[in-house]
Amino acid sequence: MTIEPIPTKDAEPWLLKRHYARRMCPVSYAFGAYRGGELQGVVTYGTPVSSSLRKGIAGQEWENNVLELNRLCCVSEKNMASRLVGQSLRMLPKPSLVVSYADTEQGHVGYIYQATNFIYTGLSAKRTDWKIKGKEHLHGATVADESRGQENRAQWMRDKYGDDFYLEERPRKHRYVYACGNKKQRAAMLDDLRYAVKPYPKGESRRYDADATIELQTTFLLG
Repeated sequence: MTIEPIPTKDAEPWLLKRHYARRMCPVSYAFGAYRGGELQGVVTYGTPVSSSLRKGIAGQEWENNVLELNRLCCVSEKNMASRLVGQSLRMLPKPSLVVSYADTEQGHVGYIYQATNFIYTGLSAKRTDWKIKGKEHLHGATVADESRGQENRAQWMRDKYGDDFYLEERPRKHRYVYACGNKKQRAAMLDDLRYAVKPYPKGESRRYDADATIELQTTFLLG
């Protein structure tokens, strides 16, 4: 197996077919795992849209160094995901402060991050998603995009959809952080980390997809 940078245009159709989110996100760096010339796994990193997240991890000094590991999807081959994540981290620009989330709603714990020495910093903050009755399959961000440009976005949605528009509490996610850089850079970033370091969570990861895109207890995480 070889792991190498790949263009976003190659990663996007592969992920849209296999990843449970069925939607893309901002991608700055993409890496693929190949076996016999065939793409077997993809991991992508991008700058988080939220400025409060970028500043909140380790302060304003590191704001422009924050990346999110926002997609990870592999066929079910033992250790492929951990090798893909581990090697891709070494190919990112230095210094970089990487954050990623394990989706509890999908039954994910984050064992792949634990296996690749991420720091665990607890659960994400409580949030609510915008929903429309009959369109619950849509991601909350997709629903919210419909009101982009409106002065009072929530009211605009209520005027359009009436009682079919509602807010739903978003399941909290396990948050992991990894510092990429030399010894001095890593120490500096971790010294400025604003989240408390906590023990790794445990539990059984849940299989959820029959198309070889699954989380296996201690081997895969499709985050």
